[in-house]
Amino acid sequence: MDEKKILKLIVKRLYYFGVRKKIFLNNLLFKKNKNQHLFILSPPYCGSTLLNEIISSSSNVSCNNNLGNREGQNLPETFKILFGEDKWDSKKDIDWQYIHKVWDKYWDKSKEILLEKSPPNICRAINIEKEFKDAKFICLVRNPYAQAEGIIRRNNTSAKYAAEFALKCLRYQQKNIKELKQTLLISYEQLTKHTEKIKKEIIEFIPEINDINTSMKFSAHNLRGDSNMSIINLNDEKIAKIKKKDLNIINSIFKKENSVLNFFGYKIIN
Repeated sequence: MDEKKILKLIVKRLYYFGVRKKIFLNNLLFKKNKNQHLFILSPPYCGSTLLNEIISSSSNVSCNNNLGNREGQNLPETFKILFGEDKWDSKKDIDWQYIHKVWDKYWDKSKEILLEKSPPNICRAINIEKEFKDAKFICLVRNPYAQAEGIIRRNNTSAKYAAEFALKCLRYQQKNIKELKQTLLISYEQLTKHTEKIKKEIIEFIPEINDINTSMKFSAHNLRGDSNMSIINLNDEKIAKIKKKDLNIINSIFKKENSVLNFFGYKIIN
């Protein structure tokens, strides 16, 4: 590991140490009697960081990680457990009681809502609900073609892999909606095209965050590389980047499970 990476790692560890220290003192003095756990369940490249930023704009919300993609799986104590090569193994045995204790070190419990967002949570949400018994879940989906484009471009994978992974994510979300006790289903398309409507639905689902701000600029990673961007739908730009041969491969896979796409209101693109 070169010196720059070592220095970056040291700075990051010092940052998290400072966060834990601050949170410990704050929780000692101002912890509320009861908090509500809120999980954003979202596949990767579907707008979860944007949604996290929107919800975190509320003065009543504490996110367990405010760096990068804002994911609890990336914290120093959980990284090796939750971010390994098997992170998408739905049968992976995870000590959620331990994970809960770690996240508690990063949540400011003077806030009413404790927020977590890590994409692989979608394949183990049922187990998360068993540990966080009061949990509410916002299930986020996105046009699978737009997601597949992101997987191909950012992970240098094949169209076949991207299509199969996108379908797998939709199946996980379908299962979550059917089996979890408290869920709100929203789509990236609704969030970006009908922002005020979705904002009201989120507030109805979690009244404590009635001060969320959807008019600010957001730093979530996006196709344009713009770190200071208003809410905008980038699906058309993303889908237009898919090569014709890749689109044919994606379609051949999506057509096999068209019912899964239809469940979420998505259609085959010819």
